[in-house]
Amino acid sequence: MGAVPAATLAGCGAIGLWAFLALLTRAASEVPPLQLTATSFAISAGLGVAWLAGRGNLAQLRQPPLVWLHGVGGLFGFHALYFASLARAPAATANLINYTWPLLLVLLSALMLGLPLTWGHLTGTTLALLGCAVLLGGGAAFPAGAMVGYGLAAASAVVWALYSVLARRFTRVPSGAVAGFCGGTAVLAAALHTLTGTWIAPGPAAWVAMLGMGAGPVGVAFALWDMGMKRGDPRLLGTLAFATPVLSTLLLAAAGMAPFTGTTMLAAALVATGGYVAARTGQNGFSNRSI
Repeated sequence: MGAVPAATLAGCGAIGLWAFLALLTRAASEVPPLQLTATSFAISAGLGVAWLAGRGNLAQLRQPPLVWLHGVGGLFGFHALYFASLARAPAATANLINYTWPLLLVLLSALMLGLPLTWGHLTGTTLALLGCAVLLGGGAAFPAGAMVGYGLAAASAVVWALYSVLARRFTRVPSGAVAGFCGGTAVLAAALHTLTGTWIAPGPAAWVAMLGMGAGPVGVAFALWDMGMKRGDPRLLGTLAFATPVLSTLLLAAAGMAPFTGTTMLAAALVATGGYVAARTGQNGFSNRSI
């Protein structure tokens, strides 16, 4: 298997950072979801702008309206729809439906970007999706009254898959501009929380968790994902993205916040196998045949 392009490795870095999101969210569980989103994205934006200023690259924030619509629409749209789905459907079910976005990303890479979709990609993605379903599907329930929640979870998956794939159309936009998109997301989340919720004063542990979120899973991770989507292999990254809930569960187990079970091991094995098959695509006759 040949060397993995640097941009694809950057996307893998985002997946690794996202694995810490559940752990940090648990640590900041006292904070309402939209306040948590607004605060962590504000921290992310502040750190990103400071980094750009230190390098003399603040001009990267000056982008056309369409670029801002794509960036803020993707980041805020995904989170707003996802949190809304959690309020209207069982959490396990909403997570399961939401995590169809990696599959959508792989399929849309072929449909919208013209990238060849091979049997290797399809096999790897199916194995990884099965692993994700094994992990998240155990507690899923589908009450008839939660149809709106299902729809919102599906919409969040579509929004994130489209945001990711369409990043390829903005290859000239530097990834540093993501700092501005995080700022826009923070403003919208704060406005929505002001209209629908109550602000609280977080404790020290919650602040530490939110700082960690702003620096990593909702900070550097989005810039790395932007690099991966623009110049890496979105088909491979879509397959590997199924590892996020598995890695999250392993981290929670290591922190004593979740049990380590045979189901977790099976899910990890399926996702790892799927990622390996997708990464091997093009290296042998089977995986190199287009669908």
